[in-house]
Amino acid sequence: MTTQTLLPDSIKKQRRVDRYSVKPLTETLTNGFFTVDRNWTVKYWNNSAEELLGVNAADIIEKNIWEVFAAVIPIDFYRVYQNAFLQNMPVHFKEYWGEKGGWFDVVTFHCNDLLSVSFKSSNKPHAQYPEDSGERLKVLTELYKFITEITDDCLWEWELSKKEIFWIDGGHQRILGYPIKNTLIPQSFWEDCIHPDDLMRVLAKLDKTFSAGSDFWEDDYRFKKSNGEYAFVHDRGHIIYADDKPDRMIGATRDITKQVLLEKKLEAERATRQKEIIHSVLEAQENERIEIGKELHDNVNQVLAATKMFIEMAKKNPEKRVLYLDKSSDMISTLIEGIRAITKRFILPSIEFIGLFDNIQYLVDDLLLVHPLIIDFKKTNIKDSELNEKLQTNIYRIVQEQINNILKHSKATHAHIVLSKKLKVLTLIISDNGVGCNCNPLKTPNGVGIINIKNRVELCNGNIEIVSNPGKGYSLKVRIPLNNTKKLNQVNL
Repeated sequence: MTTQTLLPDSIKKQRRVDRYSVKPLTETLTNGFFTVDRNWTVKYWNNSAEELLGVNAADIIEKNIWEVFAAVIPIDFYRVYQNAFLQNMPVHFKEYWGEKGGWFDVVTFHCNDLLSVSFKSSNKPHAQYPEDSGERLKVLTELYKFITEITDDCLWEWELSKKEIFWIDGGHQRILGYPIKNTLIPQSFWEDCIHPDDLMRVLAKLDKTFSAGSDFWEDDYRFKKSNGEYAFVHDRGHIIYADDKPDRMIGATRDITKQVLLEKKLEAERATRQKEIIHSVLEAQENERIEIGKELHDNVNQVLAATKMFIEMAKKNPEKRVLYLDKSSDMISTLIEGIRAITKRFILPSIEFIGLFDNIQYLVDDLLLVHPLIIDFKKTNIKDSELNEKLQTNIYRIVQEQINNILKHSKATHAHIVLSKKLKVLTLIISDNGVGCNCNPLKTPNGVGIINIKNRVELCNGNIEIVSNPGKGYSLKVRIPLNNTKKLNQVNL
């Protein structure tokens, strides 16, 4: 059952008046036009084809074109049409058709598995196209009218010497809200509508364009709409010269407000993102300085103080000198290990000689000596040689950062690090069985550690995925396309 909406007679009548009254474009062309499929079955045949070739559409549609024209169509037609099916570029050729008594100018092009053929004959004009110039102008004007009603451009013609602009059709009404259609406006009105901050720049560029003798002018500026708001517009025009002086300009104004506002929004988001990155880096640096200060004060200074005390005692007690010196030596060894542990957080062992996988394993082994956390490291289907040095460094820092997060926040007893490769995509998964958290995939991570990881992943053209729930652990998955990481060699990390 279908439902019909009843409209008042006045609206029905208005719709009939506004309906496009001229024939379809293919029926007003001087060209014959038809389409065939790969079996040479005719799918479309316009009125011009009927007139030029003497075959009605009803007698040929859904029939083989070569069977209809058997023994009369030139063999070269078939050869060119066959080749046209094998390429996507249009083919243009001219051929004399004796049976039709004239030359045929033909263009063929292949699209959507159909061959379209447009042609015209030298000896037989299209009977239905108006020969009278006035009638042809009427058809073209009617077609132009409907085109201007659907375009997003505001069309205009500018008489430069008279300082008058003709706003064509209804573009300025539809787009900018001015109740003006096919009307002359003074140039001063146009200038008054330009934003004051843009006016002098726009006029200066116009003068520069005219002075240079250029054929085209274009500019972006803000233009006041009828409601007082400003729209961002892109204006461009073709300049017509008379006696080497600019006489007229024909052009179009396009509303680009949505595009400009979107660009500004993206620019603001990039600026905000950059500030977040800078804040995260500075906060991370400050935290590292605090940790180093605590380490130096609580451990290194105390060990040095104790070592100094034992050395002084060795000086005063010759009989226990060896004992005190041995104690001092042990403390110095402890101090060396402590300093090595501090510097190891900042200085990565040479990737070139050791490799990423060995560095990760050394990191895991060192942590196992001082932490109860059990960490498993596994790699699958990947070699060090497949990753450039910068990428290896980035991956190591991501692993180091996430393990540090696990040690600080997760209360986990077991963690896993898995590196694998599939279809030129590197996947890194770091998971733990800790306390987890409420993870909203739509919310941007705001922890310093995870922001640092996200920044490194984005630098590698990759993406991250976090899966976590309270009491159910935490999983960080990183995917990096290996074919886009060569550029990283040019980036200082």
